[in-house]
Amino acid sequence: MLVGATTFTVTRWSLLDQLDRELVEVAQTATSSVAADYADMGGLSAGLLAASNGLLAVVGADGTVEQLPGQDRDLPPGNEEIKVARLQVGSSARTIEGNGVTYRAVAVPMRLNDGTPVAVMFARPMSGLESTLGSLWVVLLIAGGLGVLTATLAALWTARAVLAPVRRLSQAVKSVTQTDELNPIRIYGRDDLGELTQLFNTMLRSLAQSREQQRQLIADAGHELRTPLTSMRTNVELLLADDSTGMLPPGARTEVLGDVAAQLGEFSALVGDLVALTRDDHLQRPHELVDLADVTVAAIERAKRRGPGIEFDAKLEPTPIMGDPSTLERAITNLLDNAVKFSPQDGTIRIHLSEGSLVIIDEGPGIDEADLPNVFDRFYRSDKARNTPGTGLGLAIVAHTAEVHGGSVKADNEPGAGARFTLRLPVLEPLDDPFLI
Repeated sequence: MLVGATTFTVTRWSLLDQLDRELVEVAQTATSSVAADYADMGGLSAGLLAASNGLLAVVGADGTVEQLPGQDRDLPPGNEEIKVARLQVGSSARTIEGNGVTYRAVAVPMRLNDGTPVAVMFARPMSGLESTLGSLWVVLLIAGGLGVLTATLAALWTARAVLAPVRRLSQAVKSVTQTDELNPIRIYGRDDLGELTQLFNTMLRSLAQSREQQRQLIADAGHELRTPLTSMRTNVELLLADDSTGMLPPGARTEVLGDVAAQLGEFSALVGDLVALTRDDHLQRPHELVDLADVTVAAIERAKRRGPGIEFDAKLEPTPIMGDPSTLERAITNLLDNAVKFSPQDGTIRIHLSEGSLVIIDEGPGIDEADLPNVFDRFYRSDKARNTPGTGLGLAIVAHTAEVHGGSVKADNEPGAGARFTLRLPVLEPLDDPFLI
């Protein structure tokens, strides 16, 4: 609309300027005739000017006016025309109203034969100009309205196109909230919204993976917990039955109580591993400066109590790291317990710590090649380990501890020996190492 108003104003000014030039030219042409025969107005008549609807008058410097004989209306002089008559320079132009008709009037200077200064005033109706401007205004209004409508539709379409990914993202969030289904969203571009959609899909995949792991953990935990609970319940029912019937032979009751105690220990260990693994999945303890060698020594002392006949050959170098001592000791203890479990009673477990790499080698039967990729999975038990005590979570805790400390753990076989586990953790730079002072 602003462009239309500007266009209308400029066009009106241009048409008025053109009309004024034409009127001035006519007035200047009339001055030569009027100056030669002022008494008869140079032979001009109202009928002669009627074709152009023109009006003519001569204005004196004192404000007197001489109208052209025969005109149907008079031209009223104003200060502009009197000024032109007095100064005899330039010209004037103004709009006047007369009998409901709008005129455009100009005045040019002229001197009579006796030297009297006057001004010739000529006017013409502005009906043609007003008609043209009216038509132009209608056209501009229509064009402006169409322009506004087109711009509005284009803006709405653009906004709809731009906000479509946002609506899809919002709909996806609403769908996840209402249906609990983690379906990814289609990516339509590589702009910021496309990147946001991609990040949202990554979040959905992570949630889906976490949910599946949680579901699997619950299923596996339920299965693993059911076995010791069933066995313990059977033994307890047997003891209750023996109280009333005395059905057990001498010494059998003690054996059953021993089995119950062992099952309680297995049950407690499984619950402890589940709690530790679940807690570490959600809350990472703050890390502090520790020497991995000291943590390994503490873990070896615990492992010796589980394998009194086994020799531990340890070669440990000072290894400063940032970590949680309790979780690291638990992870190393799990590795040593695994080595004790599969080592012969008089075997040797070799432990070597150097440059952030802890290697534990036992003298057991080793790990089958088919089992190597799965030994760190939760509740995974190889055929060799199915009849051995354990919860199936020890090595999973080791893998998770290594991950949260920015390290890794690997299982393979040592030629001429048994299984070899390698735990690697990032070591602090020497300048930050207080153990080297």
